[in-house]
Amino acid sequence: MSTTRCVKVFAACVAVVAAATTTATTAATATTPAAPATATPAAPGPLARFHDQHVDWHACALGADDEDGQELDAAGADCADIDVPLDYADPGGRTITVAISRLKATDTARRVGPLLLNDGGPAGPGLRMPVTKSKVMGEVADRYDLIGMDPRFVGRSTPLDCGWDLGSAPLRSAGADLAAYREEVSVARELAGRCKRAHGDVLPYVTTRNTARDMDVIRAALGEDTLSYLGYSYGSYLGEVYTQLFPGRTDRMVLDGVNSPKRYSHTLLRGSEAANEAALRAWASWAAARHATYGLGATRAEVLATVQHILDAAAQKPLRIGDAYLLDEHALPFLFIGGLGSDLDEERAALAATVRLLARAADREPVEPSERLAAQLEFLLTGAGSAPASQMTAIICGDVAERRGVAGYWRAVEKSRAQFPLTGPLANNITPCEFWDQPAEAPTVLDNDVPALLVNATGDPRTLYADARAMREQWPSSRLLTVKGARQHGLYGEYGNTCVNERVNAYLRTGRLPTHDPTCEK
Repeated sequence: MSTTRCVKVFAACVAVVAAATTTATTAATATTPAAPATATPAAPGPLARFHDQHVDWHACALGADDEDGQELDAAGADCADIDVPLDYADPGGRTITVAISRLKATDTARRVGPLLLNDGGPAGPGLRMPVTKSKVMGEVADRYDLIGMDPRFVGRSTPLDCGWDLGSAPLRSAGADLAAYREEVSVARELAGRCKRAHGDVLPYVTTRNTARDMDVIRAALGEDTLSYLGYSYGSYLGEVYTQLFPGRTDRMVLDGVNSPKRYSHTLLRGSEAANEAALRAWASWAAARHATYGLGATRAEVLATVQHILDAAAQKPLRIGDAYLLDEHALPFLFIGGLGSDLDEERAALAATVRLLARAADREPVEPSERLAAQLEFLLTGAGSAPASQMTAIICGDVAERRGVAGYWRAVEKSRAQFPLTGPLANNITPCEFWDQPAEAPTVLDNDVPALLVNATGDPRTLYADARAMREQWPSSRLLTVKGARQHGLYGEYGNTCVNERVNAYLRTGRLPTHDPTCEK
């Protein structure tokens, strides 16, 4: 599972166009695309210079230490930078670049076309995905030009970094009491102010709807009438938005970890508290069965008591991890939530090892972080996580910033805390979006029906199975591939489930959806 999607919420995750012409600015037109439902328009329009641009393919590696670029080059991929408008309502104005990669189809006799890949996030880089996804696709990959994309302002695309001194802005918990929550209000206000001061001129355009428009420029620049799409988690929402803005321009679509647009909000985990707490209990049972290895408790109740002890200790005084890190009650809960996105033994073992170390820190023993934990803390607690956290926040706030009032978040936190002590204060906490400018466009409203393959586990703690069912009803022409009993976020090529991989590959190979909604066992 990708680090981005674990952080992901990010899970959980997350805008109008005259599709080939100019963007309307009124709310009335924000949900009605003006472009035709067919491919490239016959007459030139304001976006013609972007659609007709020359794509300068080149080697991907930027230097001797660019491991991702070297891996792409070794696989035979090439890379390019696509020019797109900053503001689609002003296509003659400022431009930015979107970085893409391509692993070309080798089975030209059965070539389908481009398959654009998105790993979620929001703000997940995707340039390397052609290499990783070609492995699970096998011979099916030979029929596609696999297209990786770093969405606007992410990765190698025109960058955005608000200069935050911590990377946990979208992932923080309210804390144990009102005084702790007031600290969060101050942090959220300050972080929003830094972004406005650093990038106020571009923040209105850091949105899912504009990323979807960039996708259509990529399609046109590649000389294609349609594109196929594979999107995970938030990437499912991006795919849904693309189908609404550009009807008729998708071929085969796979959405893995399905977001319902109706639940996409700037508090991304809100609504998933029960699923995450259930995942915590399941993990606690797993850890209890391995008490001899991890020493966290011989019963589920004892393991959960260990977790609560760690949380209580951090609320009293930040936990010292090595010489470099102080882990407080606001950043700590996400270490647990981030570890609950998978029920694979290796992921559960990694969380158990981290909890064992945190338990010692809660007893005020000196501890040194593992390599994995050090990387997580570096991301959460320092400026090393500033860029991805800034980008994620900007996308979410640009999509759905909503003023609820400072007191409203606290009431929601307190209401949820008794039932969901770990997840409630995190899922309902205030975010910088409370202090963001209102989005330039209304969120996308889906009123279409798209034949797509939806993939979801019944116990997914990020993108809930109920949301996948809702999208299946929204799109009657789609089919829902269910993995029963799994508490897993991200399935195709990530869970080692042969049934899932074969079902998805069969659809990508033939373009034919199953007659009925299929099911795979865990």
